[in-house]
Amino acid sequence: MPFMTDVVLPCLNEAAALPWLLARMPDGYRPILADNGSSDGSPEVARSFGARVVDVPRRGYGAAVHAGLLAADPADGVVCVMDADGSFDPAQLPLLADPVRAGDVDLACGRRRPTTAGAWPPHARLGNAVLARRIRRETGVPVHDIAPMRAARRDALLALGLTDRRFGYPLELLLAAARTGWRITETDVDYRPRASGTRSKVTGTVRGTLRAVADMRAVLAR
Repeated sequence: MPFMTDVVLPCLNEAAALPWLLARMPDGYRPILADNGSSDGSPEVARSFGARVVDVPRRGYGAAVHAGLLAADPADGVVCVMDADGSFDPAQLPLLADPVRAGDVDLACGRRRPTTAGAWPPHARLGNAVLARRIRRETGVPVHDIAPMRAARRDALLALGLTDRRFGYPLELLLAAARTGWRITETDVDYRPRASGTRSKVTGTVRGTLRAVADMRAVLAR
């Protein structure tokens, strides 16, 4: 039987981005929309493209990702996570999933490479760079991004026992994986402007970025 890799898509009001995103999902990759209370019809759009939808009443990026991981089929073992806002191209998921499936790495991370000047606002890029530098200094893991697009084995991810349910989740993941001795790699992936008419909950405003940075600093403090 051919493998089927689940792709967890944490989502809050991304109806405008989902048609493009889901239409580009590669063969053998099955989308799971972890919906965080969308009011714009995102779940209905996702279902119309054949995606599985998991309702996540608890707000927060980490809460959505965790619920998606629990819903993923353990049979294949490898699971991907990526934002549902259209900023990443699902066609590039095999770049991350294949090395994990081959057993070459434990956590494959996508390093954002903006396709246009406006795809990654300066305030968000700066915040990411500061956090990545601290991760490199404290763990020795040579990462330059906080892995908003990634692949790993589902059971191993759950075994890390991550507890953050907000925007600190990706940072907690990297720190826990480093402590556990995981083999972590980075691969360049395209980072596109979001779907027209939408704005990121994190990078779209300085306030959103500061809130995410505060969540991540709380993780570092722990």
